[in-house]
Amino acid sequence: MKLARRTVTVSILTLGVAAVLTGCTTTYRTQQAEREFPPIGKFVTVDGGARVHYIQAGEGPDVVLIHGAGGNLRDFKFDLFDRLTDHYRVTAFDRPGLGYTDRYPGIADGPLATAGESPLQQATMLRQAAGQLGVTHPIVVGHSFGGIVAYEWAVMGLDEDSPVNASAMVSFAGVAMPWPGELGPYYQINGSAFGGAVTIPLISAFVPTSKVEDVIEGTFAPQVAPEGYAEYIGAPLALRPETFRANVRQVNTLRPHAVEMAKRYPELTLPIEILHGTADTTVPIQIHSEKVIQLVPSAHLTRMEGVGHMPHHVDPQAAIAAIDRAASRAGLR
Repeated sequence: MKLARRTVTVSILTLGVAAVLTGCTTTYRTQQAEREFPPIGKFVTVDGGARVHYIQAGEGPDVVLIHGAGGNLRDFKFDLFDRLTDHYRVTAFDRPGLGYTDRYPGIADGPLATAGESPLQQATMLRQAAGQLGVTHPIVVGHSFGGIVAYEWAVMGLDEDSPVNASAMVSFAGVAMPWPGELGPYYQINGSAFGGAVTIPLISAFVPTSKVEDVIEGTFAPQVAPEGYAEYIGAPLALRPETFRANVRQVNTLRPHAVEMAKRYPELTLPIEILHGTADTTVPIQIHSEKVIQLVPSAHLTRMEGVGHMPHHVDPQAAIAAIDRAASRAGLR
């Protein structure tokens, strides 16, 4: 009995030491990431007290840029943002829970929670922020997960008369439709209560930055990431536990929202321009964009042969041309 009690005591102490070590390492890495990649924009506070991080520059019709899963507004600032400011007033946001934007007010966000912000909640926060910044009738541009937030932004315009309703929409390899099958263990485990309490702190504390860079390269495949992209984007910000949890929970809970949203796509009449690579394995074109154009007569798809999941980086001029077409079709140019 004494030996058994001693074994249990040693096991508890070992787990306790491991938890302290993990917590200290995670805190250090979080602080280091925020020192190396501080906010590059300003903040606006929306209903419920949540802060939204944004950058804004340029003159002309409003363009709103919404980044994808695991990212932040630095993805657009790396290249595309500055290419647009000669002809548009451009606003890029960090999505709720990512970068330096707070999570949706009131959402459960502890280690054991599993809730993720819906596209509606995200679009609501960003529309409120846009309104406070004087954005009117914007061309809303979304990449990857940002695509379905952009679609929701457009759908919201069907039900309310607002100055921030989209005049047009552009999707860069955007999520739009429900997909067949499961997401896989990465999102299922990390999006669970167990993942939030156990696996995410371990990943945040001990996964090397080189692994994050490997993920970035995989996202660009079969192309390669532009020189300096991984260093600029602030990849370590995505490993902060709160950011990590927000991201995987949003993805893990997305599909039911996509099912409901797709029912309303046929009502959309605003101009929609889509760029999507035929070699995209992250958000496959045949599951998403090719189905959207069957539902929405005003949607125009540009297929980019052999391009992966980052069309706006692979061919920035094609991305600008898509935005210009959307602006022209909406009567803004």
